[in-house]
Amino acid sequence: MDLKTILNQLKNNELDIETAESDIRSMGYVPVTDIAKIDIFRKHRTGIMEAILAEGKDPADVVEIAKAQVAATGRVLITRLSEGHREMIEAMFNSDNLEWDLHSKGVVVHNGTPVPRTGGVVAIITAGTADIDAAEEARMVAHEMGCETIAIYDVGVAGFHRLVSEMQVLKDKKPDSIVVAAGREGTLPTVVSGLMDVPVIGLPVSTGYGAGAKGEAALLSMLQSCSVLSVVNIDAGFVAGSFAARIANRVAEARNNE
Repeated sequence: MDLKTILNQLKNNELDIETAESDIRSMGYVPVTDIAKIDIFRKHRTGIMEAILAEGKDPADVVEIAKAQVAATGRVLITRLSEGHREMIEAMFNSDNLEWDLHSKGVVVHNGTPVPRTGGVVAIITAGTADIDAAEEARMVAHEMGCETIAIYDVGVAGFHRLVSEMQVLKDKKPDSIVVAAGREGTLPTVVSGLMDVPVIGLPVSTGYGAGAKGEAALLSMLQSCSVLSVVNIDAGFVAGSFAARIANRVAEARNNE
């Protein structure tokens, strides 16, 4: 339940003041036994929904947190699942209420509540196939934040003609923001930013080997870009997708108010 629903119910005498006050106070966070405090009001406060990072958490705890968040908000995104997490989630939730993304090792658990569409459009581009895992994490986040997403994968600068052939897709879809994931030397975000008139978020990926491995060369290259772009941390698909969706959603809101 969101704040507007509570206030409307209070206005229509469907709630008394004490119950409304209790409901509003509970919107701050929901405690899950002694292991977590879910920030269920984060989406309304910041525009970014609460999600569960499974990495480092016990599978049973992830399930309990997911149950509590679905009960409170209808949907929850869980990222960076291990095989143990996946098996327990499959055992504890109805398969009809699970939306898997095997590339990013993520899943959305829901109770049938749909994602409201905002009208925002986010493009997700990768330099190589090895960059898709991080890119798909960004795509899932942008989708859960209400955006239409466009995926253009494996168009790195080693074969620049591949990107050129996809430029018409970008022109037709008119994205409000673009996430570009790249490992190795991380050149692609600079190139895309030099070609497109929308904000570009560089997502360095820990692919590649040798000097500057584990995404370090890609990160430094993006930070040193001669075209204007923002850069997130190495493999930070969640952050890239959130930032891109926030931009897209604000642009869509302005578009709708014209």
